Amino acid sequence: MCGIATIIHGDSSSTSAAADLHEALYMLQHRGQDACGIATCAQGGRIYQCKGNGMAAKVFQDGQRVPELIGSMGIGHLRYPTAGTSSQSEAQPFYVNSPYGICFAHNGNVTNTLHLRQFLDQVAHRHINTESDSEILLNIFAHELSETQKSRIDREDCFRALQRMFGQAEGGFACVAFIAGFGLIAFRDAYGIRPLILGSRVIDGETDYMIASESVALKHLGALPRDMRDIQPGEAVIIQKGREPVFRQVAPRVAYAPDAFEMVYFARPDSIIDGISVSRARRDMGKKLARTIARELGTDALRAIDVVMAIPETSVTAAKVVAQELGKELVDGFTKNRYVFRTFIMPDQRLRRTGVRRKLNAHDSEFDGRNVLLIDDSIVRGNTSQEIVQMARDAGAVHVTFASCSPPIKHPHIYGIDLAQKRDLIASDKSSSQIASAIGADAVVYQSLDDLKLSITQNSTVHHISALEVGVFNGKYITPVSDGYLQHLERLRGDVKGQKRQEEGRKAMVNGMIKTEDVKSMLAQERSGVNGKKPEEGQDIALHNLNDHEP
Repeated sequence: MCGIATIIHGDSSSTSAAADLHEALYMLQHRGQDACGIATCAQGGRIYQCKGNGMAAKVFQDGQRVPELIGSMGIGHLRYPTAGTSSQSEAQPFYVNSPYGICFAHNGNVTNTLHLRQFLDQVAHRHINTESDSEILLNIFAHELSETQKSRIDREDCFRALQRMFGQAEGGFACVAFIAGFGLIAFRDAYGIRPLILGSRVIDGETDYMIASESVALKHLGALPRDMRDIQPGEAVIIQKGREPVFRQVAPRVAYAPDAFEMVYFARPDSIIDGISVSRARRDMGKKLARTIARELGTDALRAIDVVMAIPETSVTAAKVVAQELGKELVDGFTKNRYVFRTFIMPDQRLRRTGVRRKLNAHDSEFDGRNVLLIDDSIVRGNTSQEIVQMARDAGAVHVTFASCSPPIKHPHIYGIDLAQKRDLIASDKSSSQIASAIGADAVVYQSLDDLKLSITQNSTVHHISALEVGVFNGKYITPVSDGYLQHLERLRGDVKGQKRQEEGRKAMVNGMIKTEDVKSMLAQERSGVNGKKPEEGQDIALHNLNDHEP
């Protein structure tokens, strides 16, 4: 999952598009913390860019780099690791100089990358320098646009190129781009899996247009709800300098099927996506989960529960409703520390355990001698859930019931959320009772898939949501999946996992968070290389990742 944003000012002499994009990226930071970037286009078609690994505050040096990014239009991106690696060469936006100078940012996954990579090599003769499917999609579009063989393109050329691109690319994606000196382009996959929203504002009589992954970014920039609309499945929009947006259906709408995991976990609660209030959807998840808890636990076990607690932060909205529906007290059992390393990148289980406890601190007085009901948004690998249950017991909890707002996650996510490889998903081969035993809880309760679907779809006030993408729960992905893609994705995720452990392990050691001896195994892996390659053989030689590989 990534965050994308774009803006074009009505005043073509403006030089401050980057300032707006910088603000938008802060509002979308929850969608990606691995890398970020902004590219702008000034008068005369000059492109300026700043991107790299890290969060927005780091990459843009708390805003000090922003004034260097001159232009009246631009795009921004926040990366959450999906298909590809974690090198700085894969920080977006991506750029190709031919044809016409295109900057491109992408949220999602393309699921037939093996075929497309072969096409680009053997037919289009375009070099792909990374493992990123974003670079592949950009080059497919660039190739189709170059087929015009024109020195200057128009709007219809772009729409036709997008139609041909959609005829080749499969998967779930939302993309924004600009062509130097021409204007902005945005489009969404034919299933509507990844979100994309357009908004506008008027400043000094000039209308600025902006597009982002979530409405909260547009609202922050001054767009009103009445001036926002969702880009439809299979739809593209082109906004040329000084003109109004022009929309075109560039691919037949196959379905209107947003990703359910947006509502469960990723989107901010104050966002509205596809006409669905994220907060209301999560409240309905809580209401339906409460009914399931009451039914599965039975009268006696339910009566014995003393308090309900949310695992911060995504589950807080649902937990409040669960407590109300069950007639139980809701208490703050955990305090979250936002200024820590993520636990999944720690080199071993002992360090991950330390990482969880650094991230969450239990309030002993709320647990001591009580039967507690813990509410979380999901259970993925089970490592964090196991440590949370142990923390509850260490704090004095007598009985621990763990409830998940989502159904069991049994399959990989293939549209841009790097949950885990299938073998690492705790529900892939275990029942609820086995999961309870594995994480140390007395009972585990899951939301049913039907209830999750209803919680989301019944809250859409604008669109008819025909389905939801729920492949992580039932293995039935809504788009075609090419042969070998799942294996390809598993390989890429394994590469990223190893690289991230090494990179973040070194950072943790430098910052005194782990000891030197704790990373010996990690360093041994580093010396042997990634996937059997020595470092000098496996390094990315992209022009944009100087200093990426530290000595």
